[in-house]
Amino acid sequence: MSTDGGAGYLAALIAPLLLTGCMVGPDFVQPDSHLPEQSFYGDAGPVNPDAPLPPPTDPNWWAVFRDPILTKLENRVAEVNLDVQTATVRLAQSRFQRGVAAAAQFPSINGDAKYTRELYSNNGIVSLLGSLAPGGSAPSISAINDYNAGFDASWELDLWGKVRRQVEAADAQVDQAADQRRDVLVSSLAEVARDYIQLRGVQTQIRIAQGNIKVGRDVLQLAQERQQRGLQNGLDVQNAAAQVEGVRAQIPALQQQESEYINALSLLLDEPPGALGAALIQPRAMAITPPLVPLGVPSELARRRPDIRAAEAQLHDATATIGVAVGAFYPTVQLNGTAGFDALDFKNLWKGSSLQYMVGPSLTLPIFAGGKLKSTLHLREAQQQEAAINYHKTVLQAWHDVVNALVAYRLEQTRRVRLRAQTDHSRQALALARARYGDGVTDFLSVLDAERTLLQAEQQYAQSTTNVALNLVKLFKALGGGWEQTFPDPTPPATETTETTAHL
Repeated sequence: MSTDGGAGYLAALIAPLLLTGCMVGPDFVQPDSHLPEQSFYGDAGPVNPDAPLPPPTDPNWWAVFRDPILTKLENRVAEVNLDVQTATVRLAQSRFQRGVAAAAQFPSINGDAKYTRELYSNNGIVSLLGSLAPGGSAPSISAINDYNAGFDASWELDLWGKVRRQVEAADAQVDQAADQRRDVLVSSLAEVARDYIQLRGVQTQIRIAQGNIKVGRDVLQLAQERQQRGLQNGLDVQNAAAQVEGVRAQIPALQQQESEYINALSLLLDEPPGALGAALIQPRAMAITPPLVPLGVPSELARRRPDIRAAEAQLHDATATIGVAVGAFYPTVQLNGTAGFDALDFKNLWKGSSLQYMVGPSLTLPIFAGGKLKSTLHLREAQQQEAAINYHKTVLQAWHDVVNALVAYRLEQTRRVRLRAQTDHSRQALALARARYGDGVTDFLSVLDAERTLLQAEQQYAQSTTNVALNLVKLFKALGGGWEQTFPDPTPPATETTETTAHL
C-alpha cells in the first residue's frame, strides 16, 4: 500500500468518529433534591402549577431593620471582605484551569531554531571509515557548522471525548467556585448583621445596667433616709449599696463584649482593631418590626442556596471525571509533523533544497499498566458516589436550617411578648414595694427582690429582642440570602486577570 493510500485510509477511518462526537462515560443528570413543593414542613398536599409565587426576597434583606449604619456596613462587604476576595481569586484560578483543559482540544505548534558547530573525533566512529578508504586510513574531518530552523506540531484527536470530559469537569469546577464565592458572600453579609445586632444588644444591656444603677441609688437613698429617721438600722443601707455595686460590676464585662463586637466588624471589613469605634460606639436601638418573609416554594431552595448549587457542581465534576477515566482505556491517536530547513552554510539555509519534513499519525494503545486504569476508574466512581451523598446531605441540611430558623423566629417572638409583659409587671411591683417600704408596711428585702427581678426581666427582654433579630438573619441566610441573580462584585482591579461578574 502506498503512503498516500494509507493516509487516505486513516482519514476515512477517523472522520466518522470526529463527526459523531463520541463521548465515553456517563452523562450528568441533574439530581432530584426531594424537597417538598409547597411547605417546608412536608404537608404540601396537591400541587397547583398555576399558583402565583410570592415576590422574591430583596437582595438587600438587611434593610428590614431600617438601620442606615448597618446598611452602610453591608454595602462594603462585597468590596473589602477578605474572605470574599479570596473566593474571587479562587474563582479566577478555576477559570484559568478551565483554559488549560480546553487548550488540549487544539493543535500544539512550536517553533525552534538552533546553530551548532561540531567536530568529530578522528579516533571515534570516523576511524571506522578507514577500512573503506583507499590506503586503509580514515580521512581527517574538520569542524562543521550546522544551521537548523523550523517548527513541529502535534494534535491529539479527541475520538472518545476524553478531552471534552476534562473540559466539562473544568466547567463544573468553575460553577462550583462561583457558587462557593456566593456562599462566602452570603455568610459574610449574615456575619456582619449578626455582629452588629449583638453589638447593639450589648449596648442595650449596658444602658439597662446604668438605668438600674440609678434605680438602686434611689433605693439606697430611701434606705439612708429611713436610717437617719431611726426607722431601721444600717442593714438595709448596706444591702442597698451591695445591690448597686453588683449591678456596676456587670458593666465592665459588657463593655468588653462591646469592644470585641466592634473589632469583629472591623475585621470583616478589612479594618484594624477599633477603626469603626467612632461610628459604632454611640448606642442605637434596633427596630424590630417582624416582616413577612417570602419563603417561596421549598423545591426552589435547591436553586437559591449557593451551597446546594456548589454541591451539585461538585457532583457534575465527579461525573465528568469518570468519562476521563474511561477514555484512558481507549487508544490515543495523535497527528505529528515537523518541518524545517537544515544546511551546513547559513546562506543555503533558506533554499528549497534545504527543506526537510516529517508527518504522520501515531497510535498508543494501553496494554498493561498494573491495574492503574481500573483502579483510577473505580476511584472516580467512588468519588461520584461521595459527591452524590454530599449533595443529598447538603439539601437535607438546608431543609433543616430553614425549618429550625422558622421555628426559632416564631417562638422567640412569642417569648419576647411574654418577657415584655413580665418587665411591665416587675416595674409596677418595684414601685409598689418602694411605696410600701417608705410607709413602713413591708421590709427592705421585698424592695431588693423587686429590684433584682426588674433588672433580670429587662435584661431578658433585651436579649430576646436581640435574638428575634438574630433569628431573622438566620432565616434569611437559610433561604440563601436574597434571591440575587448576579454577584455584587467590587470594582475590578487594574490588572485584567479576574472577571468580576458571575451570573448564577
